[in-house]
Amino acid sequence: MVRDKERAGRIQRVLSENNWDALVCTLPSNVLLLSGYWPVIGNAVAIFARDGAVIVVAPEDERELAGQGWADEVRTFEGGSLQNLKTISESVREALSGVGARSGSVFGYEASASFDPATYAATFHYGAGIRAVLGGAFPAVVLVDATTRLARLRAVLTDRELGMVRQACDIARQGFMSATAGIHAGMREFEIAALLKGGLLRGAPSDQRCDGFAYCMSGPNSTQAFAAFQQTRARAIEEGDFVLLHCNSYCGGFWTDITRTFTIGRPDSQKAAITDAVVEATRKAIGEVRPGVRASDVDAVAREVMNARGYGKAFVHGTGHGVGFAAINHSALPRIHPLSDEILEAGMVFNIEPAAYIDRVGGLRQCNMAAVTDGGAELLTGFQNEADELVLE
Repeated sequence: MVRDKERAGRIQRVLSENNWDALVCTLPSNVLLLSGYWPVIGNAVAIFARDGAVIVVAPEDERELAGQGWADEVRTFEGGSLQNLKTISESVREALSGVGARSGSVFGYEASASFDPATYAATFHYGAGIRAVLGGAFPAVVLVDATTRLARLRAVLTDRELGMVRQACDIARQGFMSATAGIHAGMREFEIAALLKGGLLRGAPSDQRCDGFAYCMSGPNSTQAFAAFQQTRARAIEEGDFVLLHCNSYCGGFWTDITRTFTIGRPDSQKAAITDAVVEATRKAIGEVRPGVRASDVDAVAREVMNARGYGKAFVHGTGHGVGFAAINHSALPRIHPLSDEILEAGMVFNIEPAAYIDRVGGLRQCNMAAVTDGGAELLTGFQNEADELVLE
């Protein structure tokens, strides 16, 4: 992979501004940030030095993947062997020990809690143990918490990174379009989620690691879709139901956060009014997006519409959060929230998700992806955004 010079330049500026000699990262999304390599198992380490040199330490099984990034040097270690019973931390510490680091050097690393997307059944996280690994490998190095600066680096995407998010959004679009063509009353939630999931695979390019997660919550279950996680059940959908479909697609390590809520059959007046309110709040919020605007102002515009339509109390979460390196992370910058003091910048990517969750009626969320450009918002999910497109007859 050709080095992303835009990304490398930003990392080097952070190192210079903080007088750090290197950034050392283990979270797969941050390894991707530093090296262009997106780990699978999660035990790889990336080091980005102030002079621009990049070293990756990866499991032998991921040598080929690691080589597809832009690291200047890839070192590998055995993830498991009949010859020894070393822990991953021991193997990685040994592999890192050969990396030169002068006494008194300052390395920034991930010292605080964080979300990170997972694409495999089990993934490795060093947690608090990473300080012991790094301290053992670099005993003369000063380790400092770089979590806040890494969050800022992730908040503004480069042109290459935004292109990957566009690909992930297109995968989701194909999944939604193919799934909704097959939805009908009597289907169970897990069958609908499977339709969406299968559509994601059909839309994925063959030369990339692309796929995603899909969830369906319908009728009374959809009222709980504001929770921190989505849960697909075996409920059979009925005429008149809200059917909330949520998707987190990914391509090459870059993620989406997208929801569409459909009505099975022509909606009654109450469901039609809720749909119209959420669609209008979405449109107004996206229209507010441009560089220099406070994130809280985008939230306020969406909330003003929901309040005016009588659904303000049913809109129980923020309007959005950063997406791209993150999938579902409500702390990812920028936070489109009533209390956020963050200012939007060109290159920021986030979701816009006005919603209403009403007991005995249902939950409706319209979640889009938007990128900040010099001229305003680029809507990355320009499909099924009109009220009549959300009716399945």
